Amino acid sequence: MSHTEAAPGSSLSAHRRGRELAEAADGRVADVLVVGLGATGAGAALDAAARGLDVVAVDAHDLAFGTSRWSSKLIHGGLRYLASAQIDVAHESAVERGVLMTRTAPHLVAAQPFVLPLTPLVSRAQAALAWAGFRAGDVLRVAARTPRQVLPAPRRLPATEARHLAPSVRAAGLRGGLLSWDGRVADDARLVTALARTAAARGARVLTRVRALELTGTGARIRDELTGEEGQIRARAVINAAGVWAGALAEGIRIRPSRGTHLVLRSERLGALPAGLHIPIPGETNRFVLVLPQGDGRVYVGLTDEPVDGGVPDVPEVPESDIGFLLDVLGSVLDAPVAREEVVGAFAGLRPLLDASPGAGTGDPARTSDISRRHAVLTSPDGVTTVVGGKLTTYRRMAQDAVDAAAEARGLRAAPSPTAALPLIGAAAPDRLRALPAPRRLVHRYGTEAMAVHALTAEDPGLAEPVLPGHPVTRAELLWAIRHEGALDESDLLDRRTRIGLVPRDRAEALPVARRMLERARTVRP
Repeated sequence: MSHTEAAPGSSLSAHRRGRELAEAADGRVADVLVVGLGATGAGAALDAAARGLDVVAVDAHDLAFGTSRWSSKLIHGGLRYLASAQIDVAHESAVERGVLMTRTAPHLVAAQPFVLPLTPLVSRAQAALAWAGFRAGDVLRVAARTPRQVLPAPRRLPATEARHLAPSVRAAGLRGGLLSWDGRVADDARLVTALARTAAARGARVLTRVRALELTGTGARIRDELTGEEGQIRARAVINAAGVWAGALAEGIRIRPSRGTHLVLRSERLGALPAGLHIPIPGETNRFVLVLPQGDGRVYVGLTDEPVDGGVPDVPEVPESDIGFLLDVLGSVLDAPVAREEVVGAFAGLRPLLDASPGAGTGDPARTSDISRRHAVLTSPDGVTTVVGGKLTTYRRMAQDAVDAAAEARGLRAAPSPTAALPLIGAAAPDRLRALPAPRRLVHRYGTEAMAVHALTAEDPGLAEPVLPGHPVTRAELLWAIRHEGALDESDLLDRRTRIGLVPRDRAEALPVARRMLERARTVRP
């Protein structure tokens, strides 16, 4: 592969979408149809294609349109699940974190340090419990065989070092801190894009703006959301990976969504943050609010865990109660509390939790934070395989289990899953990534393709300009997203291929540039 080209066969574009949609709906029978192109659905498309199966994958909207773009961007090692005795879930999380960090996506997933400041609000008993948890998390790392050089050991911090790593924390009464490490993905939506493109490079037809209107065990009735035309896609096996919308496509699936809200602040509000923060939630023994520096001039603060009743919206709204809660917890450790007007953006994701409790559907008041994060793979009487639950970290295992189940249910011959050792588009060993003569920020988002993205600026020096002042995303990245990452409109560009849209004011300012880049791509073919 040339340093100025995309990986062979991986480019997604409007032209390819039109051609492959026509092929998928022309009456031929695919081996596998996947519905939903979040992390799990894109992962299932890759898993099936990597086994040599003929795959069609569709989404009513875009790559990472739903829950997969609204996460904390953390690749968890499963520590939280130890506290609730979900040992298998904790171990699975640690294993999958190691897979991402060492083999499949080391360009996107790296170690993130966190400081838990020991303020007067954190009792010595609470500190001891947290420290025991961090040590247990390190045991999980060992069990998952993740090298120490990939994830450093937790350690205690004196007050001076805690203040250095968390300078915005109130100094009065601070008696030190606890330093821990976990995995963090540069951008959850970019991880999904890498999965989809890797699947496409293996021959999968990845089709956005294609809505599944009805599923059966032999395919789906679909509608092209760009033209309104309806048709059929036939397949020997069907996997429903629609997340919080899965229950609308398969009978007997009860989803109890949980809303996780994050705030977006400008980085200067909290100053330099060499590490993220763990802030204990008062009255809770195993829940924290996280402060997550993003490296793009923004900081996220989250998250909540609140049940959601009623219909599932395309884009969840953030209630003021969530914002107030997060600001209150954040303010408990800061020198100066963050004011409501300093919140420049907010977003919420809906966790697709499987409600398998005896009280499901009866108004059972059990908290969504108590529902297991285990994933479930269920096959309906008519042969549709549905995968729900889980979390971003374990998408690969969820996808593998879904393909295994679908192949068994429908009698498909499929090789064992190879995805635990299959690098995603852009992946390479850390030493190779460090040696690339490209801007570090691009390497952390595109891996080995950073060279090709950067090369676009030689084609036109104007593409090196930022999309908007003060934000690092360049116009070259928008053009790359249109040519190679399947971006079809301004929302794809600003809300998913980049995250400019998380701040409404920034989105409005960047919109004209996004429109110009789309027009340029239509009139100038690569």
